[in-house]
Formats: sequence, structure tokens, C-alpha cells
Amino acid sequence: MFKALSNRHRLALFYRLMNCCAPGTKCGVEAERFCVGELGEGMDIAPSTLSHHLKELNRAGLIQMERRGKNVECWLEPSVLTELSTFFKI
Repeated sequence: MFKALSNRHRLALFYRLMNCCAPGTKCGVEAERFCVGELGEGMDIAPSTLSHHLKELNRAGLIQMERRGKNVECWLEPSVLTELSTFFKI
């Protein structure tokens, strides 16, 4: 997981998914998922590079991805944050 997060673009993507909602609010299903294009907005990286970074995060088990028609949605499972949190409490 940490190897995947060592790249600044992947870390930024993960952080964006992790902070999908305003502090103190609970995310709904719609707020938790981003289409690949939405995630890449403002990142100044090519779509193919964005896709590569998302696949690396997915392979590391940090994010989930699902195709819905023409779009690919990405989201963060709460268990991933729990696992990372547990690691840092040791």
C-alpha cells in the first residue's frame, strides 16, 4: 500500500477520495464515488497516466473501481482507512 502511495499523483488521488465529504458529514453513495474524469480534473496529467495511477491504487487494494456504462467509478472502502489507521497506532 505504501509503495503505491509513494507517488505524489497517486497520493493526491487517494487523498481526494478520502476527503470526498465536508468534515463532520456522512458521505452517501453518490458522494463517495468519482468518475475517473472527475478525479483527474485539475491534476495536469494525461488520461492514460491517470488510468495507470488508478490501476496501481486498485492493485494495492487502496481503492475500488467499477465500470458503469461508459464511465469507470472509483471509491475508497472504509475498511482501507481502518487498516491504515490501525497500522499507525502500533
